[in-house]
Amino acid sequence: MPQWNDLYYQQHQEGDQPHVVLIHGAGGTHLFWPPEIRRLPIAGVYALDLPGHGKSSGCGLQSISAYAGVLLEWLDALELDRAVFVGHSMGGAIALQFALENPTRVLGLGLFSTAARLPVNPDLLELTSTSTTYPIAVEKLVGWSFSPDTPERLQELAHKRMLETRATVLHGDFLACSEFDMVPRLADISLPALVLCGDDDKMTPLRQSQLLTAELPQARLEVIEGAGHMVMLERPHAVAEVLSSFLEEITAG
Repeated sequence: MPQWNDLYYQQHQEGDQPHVVLIHGAGGTHLFWPPEIRRLPIAGVYALDLPGHGKSSGCGLQSISAYAGVLLEWLDALELDRAVFVGHSMGGAIALQFALENPTRVLGLGLFSTAARLPVNPDLLELTSTSTTYPIAVEKLVGWSFSPDTPERLQELAHKRMLETRATVLHGDFLACSEFDMVPRLADISLPALVLCGDDDKMTPLRQSQLLTAELPQARLEVIEGAGHMVMLERPHAVAEVLSSFLEEITAG
């Protein structure tokens, strides 16, 4: 079980370059990245559990910048000089923050189902504030996160995994998202970026990905049909194919 300073991560090494770091979203764990993405054959992939999430101990950090700081410490400990950072939702915000603060450590960005601002529905903030109403929050969140055609079993599994996250951790993540605003600084992030979104994303709609793509100097947009906010779980093969192509471009560059 790879672990650093109580931070759990999973490592899959097939290709030598580039290194890829997968950053899950609010209340998630490394398991929200399906095997097709955690085990890409062309890269060395690291999928971590953020503090307080999954198998990592501690508490959530309630700040996107604080999460980015932990990410930097973890990279230094593993002696990973540069990597491609792929983040889902809140993980995308962390990747953007990290790239802004540490551009020389970033080969490229994968920004999945995310945006330059991540305001949180007030109902979710209120429902996650106590353990009593937390199950209601998770039910709403899962209901909004998948496209209607997603198999029920997949939604049930996501629901189960989300319930395993402490209410205080998810609430803290939502507070961090609510404070996040990268809009004024996007033009400063001049790095190759893959912006990816499901066309049925209700949490971070397609227009948010389009705005993100327009403002980032080196971004391109990929839209996955028939997928919602949990695009990588709903369409793992399609997402893995697009991501692999992006990594090949970076390697060639």
